[in-house]
Amino acid sequence: MYEDSVFGRLSDELKRAIADAGYQTPTPIQEKAMPYVLAGRDLIGCAQTGTGKTAAFMLPILDHLLKVRRPRHIGHPRALVLSPTRELAAQTAENVRIYSKYLNLPFACVFGGVSQYGQVKDIKRGAETVVACPGRLIDLMTQGILYLDQVEIFVLDEADRMLDMGFFPDIRRIMGKLPKNRQSLFFSATMPPEVRKLAGELVSNPASVTIAPETPTVEKIEQTAMLVEKGNKDALLMYLLDEHPEWNRVIVFTKMRHGADRINKKLLRKKEKSAAIHSDKTQNQRTRALEGFRRGETRVLVATDIASRGIDVPEVSAVINMELPLEPESYVHRIGRTARAGESGVAISFVAAGERGQLKAVERLIKKTIRLDADHPFHAGESELPPAGWTQPAKRDRANGKRKKRISYQGRRQPDFGQKRREGQDGR
Repeated sequence: MYEDSVFGRLSDELKRAIADAGYQTPTPIQEKAMPYVLAGRDLIGCAQTGTGKTAAFMLPILDHLLKVRRPRHIGHPRALVLSPTRELAAQTAENVRIYSKYLNLPFACVFGGVSQYGQVKDIKRGAETVVACPGRLIDLMTQGILYLDQVEIFVLDEADRMLDMGFFPDIRRIMGKLPKNRQSLFFSATMPPEVRKLAGELVSNPASVTIAPETPTVEKIEQTAMLVEKGNKDALLMYLLDEHPEWNRVIVFTKMRHGADRINKKLLRKKEKSAAIHSDKTQNQRTRALEGFRRGETRVLVATDIASRGIDVPEVSAVINMELPLEPESYVHRIGRTARAGESGVAISFVAAGERGQLKAVERLIKKTIRLDADHPFHAGESELPPAGWTQPAKRDRANGKRKKRISYQGRRQPDFGQKRREGQDGR
């Protein structure tokens, strides 16, 4: 079945597992990266979440562990994958479970926020692969439960997010415990100077593979911006959800944890099926929220940027940015949660007066002017329009004689809409 692709080089057991999972042809990152990884080369891969890079490194790792058997030593894994967030670690581990369906290769997934009991149990079953977040990994190393002296393949995933979250000192500490004679794989969606420097410390004579962010993904998304005063953003969100009952799954992005909780509470009071996901939630709470959203039981998922990396749900109708992110790349990550698998999607950004510069930065990154939509009851007014770089709002087509019902929220009491944003850490 896979003889004409790189999948054909995998063991029969792995080919059976990926066939069961519905894999037909490799993605570009898999086609380009897997030959190097299978050959034992160090690799620097520049690719975003959602491109299939987990399989690009995990399938060759499992193939190596299967074909090159060694005595199993408890607490001494042969492969280590570092992930920045619990969600991404859990998602990677789920892929390992799928790929290992016909293999006798135990693995463990370790991260903080939950009891270590089950994780330690998996390690003591002889885990040959460990998927880990840096904090819990160092904790288990300090306790003498995990040792890295027999790691043959090391993967650093989402290095740019590691940088954002302040993990580089922990990563260097972990790297100091790894054998010098190992294969190292380095993945990042972007390559700022600090990330490039770390890559240089980690890999030796690496192959390099770059998969550009899928501009078609952005092109398939109907992107608009709505000028709105900061105090009216919550009301505009409620208005849009009422105006668009056809939106079955909506992701609402906020910059901060307390903002996600506040919006979620308002949605629940409005009898909207909603859940919040951020790093202060327990792992069980996050898992339940994601599963409810995936099954369609929850209509609105309110998320922070850092928590969003683990969200890989098909058929997301719309993404709404309550605030624009400080980093333009995060905007692309956010809106990429919709328009998956060739589908179209909607992305709407609420822009207050102080966020115009961030909008311009986003437009420079995506090389596209985002259309202004003023056709809503909370438009900030013509005097608030930025002087240049905006297209005029598209006129609604009234040719069919039907006028869209407008819901007025201006007569309702809005106790929190003008509340000042409290200071805090971004989504951590």
